[in-house]
Amino acid sequence: MKHIPIILLLVCFSFGFSQNAPTSFSLQEAIDYALENNRQAKNAARDIDAAIKQKWETIATGLPQLNGNVEYQNAIKRNVAVFGGDIFPIGSKHSLNATATLSQKIFDGSYLVGLQSAKVFLEISKNAKEKTDLEVREAVINAYGNVLLAEESIKILDKNITVLEKNLDETTKIYENGLEEEESVEQLQITLSGVKSSLSNTTRLKDLAYQMLNITLGLDVNSKTILSNTLENLTTENIQLSLLNIEENTQNTIDYKIAENDKTSKELLLKLEKSKALPTIDAFINGGYVANREAFNFTSGSEKWFGSSLFGVTMNIPIFSSGMRSAATQRAAINLEKAQDDLTETEQQLKLQMASAKSDYQFAIEDYENKKENLALAERIEKKNQTKFFEGIGSSFELRQAQTQLYTAQQELLQAMLDVINSKADLETVLNSPINN
Repeated sequence: MKHIPIILLLVCFSFGFSQNAPTSFSLQEAIDYALENNRQAKNAARDIDAAIKQKWETIATGLPQLNGNVEYQNAIKRNVAVFGGDIFPIGSKHSLNATATLSQKIFDGSYLVGLQSAKVFLEISKNAKEKTDLEVREAVINAYGNVLLAEESIKILDKNITVLEKNLDETTKIYENGLEEEESVEQLQITLSGVKSSLSNTTRLKDLAYQMLNITLGLDVNSKTILSNTLENLTTENIQLSLLNIEENTQNTIDYKIAENDKTSKELLLKLEKSKALPTIDAFINGGYVANREAFNFTSGSEKWFGSSLFGVTMNIPIFSSGMRSAATQRAAINLEKAQDDLTETEQQLKLQMASAKSDYQFAIEDYENKKENLALAERIEKKNQTKFFEGIGSSFELRQAQTQLYTAQQELLQAMLDVINSKADLETVLNSPINN
């Protein structure tokens, strides 16, 4: 028994450790996780569920409706009738009336339009979910890439600081021996200070990038997350020149489908306004029982209840509305014309977006290759200037220039790698590429 507290302590410790253990994600795993857990994605899925319920709600309005009503009255002070000098109370002290009414639509043009509208609304909700998923995928890719960019930047800055500190130490010793000017030491100190400042800022940005990724994934903002992809590997995987040759089919894109459904909904609104000029026909059956008592004894079997029932049909015929229905119909027709133009505009804008996204993606790939070459050149130039400086045939100013050029080339390459990843994500979103491709 004395071992039980120790066992419980170990179990609690293990549970707490598992709760705080970091979660590892590849990019595709992060996308899959976000599609299930991102809050916007979950709400978009709920919108579909709500649209399904609304569709049934619309259908149910045209099905039989049964309603009951129970009314009790207590005549606190009854009216009286005077007859031949005598006074007689009118009615009973207590009365109870129970009725039930079964109603059914026979014809209603707006109901028929409503059924069609419910289907369109469901499609609109599905389209919104699809668009949300595409946006979530792109947001995850962007956030994932920003974290990798920060991580790689920190590695490079740490490496640069190590090299600079070594150079500064060697230059300081040379200066102390009277073989170098003080300016050379100061130039290196300025460069080192700037790189350290960049490291501090990048470290803060890395924390923010992780928090943004966590929010996009649907995790707690302070969750511990590990990324299994590297920026270099991800860049290589995202260079797919075949994307540049994909046929630009605007009608398959989600934005076109949304605009098309908007046009359909405007057509239905026009039909709805026209249907309001048609008569509506409803049928009903009503039945009930009433009891009148001088005392509150409605449960007594000796007292009678009196039943009644009736069947009826109601027809409501619109005759004259002072032009109100006509104006509403014309307004709906105008909105339909606008929706048609919006659909055409959407198609043209999509063609432009596709061409622009392809151009941006192609430029990102070309720029990445260019930045790789520039970095190789900057590394050679910096190495040559460093050799010349320590051999005494180069100035500290020239070395600082070469180092600054190298650091710029390093950051430009990292940014070019991120641009390849992000521009591909943007192109896939515009092209409406499948989520799990």
